[in-house]
Amino acid sequence: MELFSYMAEDDYEQVVICQDKSSGLKAIIAIHDTTLGPALGGTRMWTYNSEIDAIEDALRLAKGMTYKNAAAGLNLGGGKAVIVGDPRQDKNEAMFRAFGRYIQSLNGRYITAEDVGTTEQDMDLIHLETNFVTGTSSVAGTSGDPSPVTAYGIYLGMKAAASVAFGKESLNGKTVAVQGVGHVAYTLCEYLHEEGAQLIVTDINKEAVNRAVKSFNAQAVDPNDIYDVNCDIYSPCALGATINDETIPRINAKVIAGSANNQLKENRHGDIIHEKGIVYAPDYVINAGGVINIADELNGAYNQARAMKKVETIFENLTKVFDIANRDNIPTYIAADRMAEERINAVKNARKQFLLSEKSVLNNK
Repeated sequence: MELFSYMAEDDYEQVVICQDKSSGLKAIIAIHDTTLGPALGGTRMWTYNSEIDAIEDALRLAKGMTYKNAAAGLNLGGGKAVIVGDPRQDKNEAMFRAFGRYIQSLNGRYITAEDVGTTEQDMDLIHLETNFVTGTSSVAGTSGDPSPVTAYGIYLGMKAAASVAFGKESLNGKTVAVQGVGHVAYTLCEYLHEEGAQLIVTDINKEAVNRAVKSFNAQAVDPNDIYDVNCDIYSPCALGATINDETIPRINAKVIAGSANNQLKENRHGDIIHEKGIVYAPDYVINAGGVINIADELNGAYNQARAMKKVETIFENLTKVFDIANRDNIPTYIAADRMAEERINAVKNARKQFLLSEKSVLNNK
C-alpha cells in the first residue's frame, strides 16, 4: 500500500499507528479533515484479514465522517479509529486505557465515540485517560448509547425518501425489508411498527430475528433472501457494500434507506440505482443522528431536547439532497457530496482570504 499516495488522493491530514504490546493493542487513528473543527468519529473493533485492510477501513471511514459531520451542519471534522481484534474475546481494560492515552496525545484533534464492536463501557475506560471521548455511560452531562437517536434519524430520513418516492411521507402500510436488527435497527423497527409498516427482517443473529418477529409481528427470511422480497423500502442496517452488482438486480424496492455505513460498494452502483429510479437516501446523511447526539456533549452538559431538535434536521437535509439531485439530474450520493463539500470549501476559502488579508496588513506596516 502506497500510504502517502493514498492520503494525498483524498487529502488526509494524519494517520496514527498505535500499539501496546502488554495489552495487545493494535489500532489506527485516521484524521481526514479538520476544516470545520476537531475530527469526531467512533472507534470500531473488528477482526481484519490484514493490517492493510484495517488501515484502509480507518481511512475510508474517516473521510465518511468528514462528509457526515459537514452535511449534518456540525462544526466538526472527520476522523475514525479502528482497533484490530475480536470484540467478543480480545478486550481488556489495559487495551482501552492505552488507546485513551494515544487519543490524549493528539490534544483534541480527534474525539472518539463508540462504533461497531465497542460499547459505552469501553468508552468509560478510554475516559479514564482522556476527556476527548463521548458516548460514555449515562451520567450527568453525557448522552450514553447513541443507537436510539440514530434510529430516530433513520426513521425521519425514511419518511423524507418516502415523500419523494410515493408522494407522501407516511409509512403506514408500507413494507420495509430490514437487513440486520441490532441496536439501531431494532429501535427503527419500533418506530416503523408503531406507524403501521409491515416488516420483513433478517440477521445472522437468530435471537435478534426472533425478538423482532415476536415484538413486531415481522416476517423473517434468511440473510441471502432479503434482496429478493417484495417490499417498498429496503433498509440496509448491517455492514456496508450491500448495494452491488449482485444485489441490485434483485432489489424490488423503490426506496433504499438504512443505517449501514458505505452502503454503495462502488460509486457506480449509486449511478445504477439512480438510472433504475430508486430513491436512495445517502448513508452518511440519513445515519447522522448518533453523531449529532454525541456532538451535543461538546456544547457543555448534554441536553437531550436540544440534541433531538438537531436530529430532526435530517429530514430537511435529505429533502435538500433530493432537491439538488432532481434539479441537476444527478444521483443522490453526488448531490450529498456536493452539499457537504460546498460547506467545507466555503470555510476553507474564507480562512484563506482572512490569512491573505492578515499578511497584507503585516506587509504594509
